[in-house]
Amino acid sequence: MAKIRAGIIGQGKSGFDIHAYTMGLLPGKFRIVAVADPIPENLSRSRNALGCDCHSDYRDLLGRRDLDLVVNATPSVLHPSITIEALEAGHNVLCEKPMARCVAEVDQMNAAALKSGKLLAIYQQSRFAPYYRQVQKVIDSGVLGRIVAVKVAFNGFGRRWDWQTLHDMNGGSLLNTGPHPLDQALGLFGRDRTPSVFCLMNRVLTFGDAEDYVKLVLHGEGRPVVEVDVISCEAYPTATYHIQAERGGLNGTMEEVEWRYYKPEELPERNLVPNPVALPQYCSESLNWYTGRWRLPESQKDLFAAMGKAFYSNLHSALSKGTPLEVTVEHVRQQIAVIEECHRQNPTRFSRD
Repeated sequence: MAKIRAGIIGQGKSGFDIHAYTMGLLPGKFRIVAVADPIPENLSRSRNALGCDCHSDYRDLLGRRDLDLVVNATPSVLHPSITIEALEAGHNVLCEKPMARCVAEVDQMNAAALKSGKLLAIYQQSRFAPYYRQVQKVIDSGVLGRIVAVKVAFNGFGRRWDWQTLHDMNGGSLLNTGPHPLDQALGLFGRDRTPSVFCLMNRVLTFGDAEDYVKLVLHGEGRPVVEVDVISCEAYPTATYHIQAERGGLNGTMEEVEWRYYKPEELPERNLVPNPVALPQYCSESLNWYTGRWRLPESQKDLFAAMGKAFYSNLHSALSKGTPLEVTVEHVRQQIAVIEECHRQNPTRFSRD
């Protein structure tokens, strides 16, 4: 299966601008055979741009037998039901994020995949972000020592008034933007256990009834404290990543990462002085700091394309060669469990104070 024949359900921002666009960057690996969308203008645009078959009813696309993959890029609230329909129709499925609103829906989707024997993937392309890979590389090198705390901030300032601001559409910042930083945060916390969660939500600039301010903390014994911000009223956005560690720290954006650390073997030996001394003074010493810096390569300046191509290349290998998916259903289930707990801790509709 050299070239994957794909059908895309939904031709809005995700279906056309993300999935059709990204597959177009990998013409040797994917070919878009058909798309479906109930909005005539969307179909007309896709017909002209993609030159593929167009269906106004997604069920007509699911009835085709010439597809190796169905991409579910419908509105978030439809992700579980249409994914299950596509699996039951005998298709491999790539579902847009958020996969679901609750763990029970994830389990239903996974059960449908296991019953059908088909592949179920979830589009979490930020797992492949170059800056995130670099942060992982620095941590794994051990130069920072024990990681004490991590902050991941996907913040900005802006109003929204589209359907993704509505609770009943599975909107809100946590389900809409949150899967990106949360997937990365869970990778740094550890995917082998579910963290304890503390979360605060609010509505600030949104026109809908779902949150546009999220601050959550993941914590657990023997693990770093990981803070995740998804905030729409941050007028002074700074670092995407900020790490505090035993031997130094890291600070970085999506385009540049810096870190500094000392080497413990270079420090003079010290002994605890438990009692007051005749001439008290503050403890102080000079550290020989080592520094490192990473900049986003020119070849990856289109970050959107770089992440998408990496995800789709892994998906192609999974479908054509049986290579394991890097983003698994089990990983996303952990993410949805955290999101579900955040919603449990906070009311689903807020009034502005």
